[in-house]
Amino acid sequence: MDTIPPPATKAKDFLSILDLDHAALGRLLTLARQMKADRGLGPEAPTAAALAGKHVALLFEKPSLRTRSTFEIAVRELGAHTLHLPAEFAEGVREPLEDIARNLERWVHALVLRTFGQEKALKLAAAGKSLPVVNALTDEEHPCQALADVMTMCERWGHPRGRTVAYVGDGNNVATSLVQASVMLGARVRVASPHGYELPDRVIAQARGIAADGGAVERCVDPRDAVRGADAVYTDVWASMGEEGEAEDRKVIFAPYQVNRALMALAAPDAVFMHCLPAHRGEEVTAEVLESTASVVFDQAENRLHTQKALLQILLGR
Repeated sequence: MDTIPPPATKAKDFLSILDLDHAALGRLLTLARQMKADRGLGPEAPTAAALAGKHVALLFEKPSLRTRSTFEIAVRELGAHTLHLPAEFAEGVREPLEDIARNLERWVHALVLRTFGQEKALKLAAAGKSLPVVNALTDEEHPCQALADVMTMCERWGHPRGRTVAYVGDGNNVATSLVQASVMLGARVRVASPHGYELPDRVIAQARGIAADGGAVERCVDPRDAVRGADAVYTDVWASMGEEGEAEDRKVIFAPYQVNRALMALAAPDAVFMHCLPAHRGEEVTAEVLESTASVVFDQAENRLHTQKALLQILLGR
């Protein structure tokens, strides 16, 4: 596999999949696959010192296993250093978020942020004129997860173009970013959610505006309509972080949306099962499906590392 140079990107920040154009997304995925292939070379990998001398701050207001671990490893494997900031700084109470950004841009080369409202990421990005800000999850979007999702699709199918992806469950941040990345690569996405939990009209309109190569998105209520003939079936927890108080009500509302053997049987014979993790076995997915040979959930988790390495190389390695 030839080494692919990092794509140019007009955006200083990565707050959304929408910050990448179609060509940049495609080249990022190619770079990520190259980095995955090279990882066994360790310090001899071509990008082992790509970000030598640089510092990346991690500000995580929400708990994390995959995102924190993979970003920290990604930074180190590119030859840079991490700075872990106390979670309370993301509250913007001790000092304004704008001042935090204006301080950080004097010391570090990027900020990876995992927080609640998207508006916090926007404030930090706007104030830090020379500070790239990476959205490592907000309530509205989860673009880093979507990069790993579509990389996993590419590994399975060669390319998502012409494939059908069914998302079953809450029209949340994961669904938003998944739809955006998938339609940019030519996939057709069907999103099945209960009434009142659909993807917002704004997200659907944006996705249709960036769809390429036959990519499309549609909403439905019945999960069987979404899954029938699909090449991938994706779900997420019924109550995300910050929604714990709704968990019991959501169990009732989302019970018909559980991904189980009967629902998977409606998909294509070689369909894969996808989940961003953590998974609640027996709720949004049965243990039987999660542990089946159709499941690629740990491939998705592994690919968080490689896509985030490619992302950092794009933002900081130019």
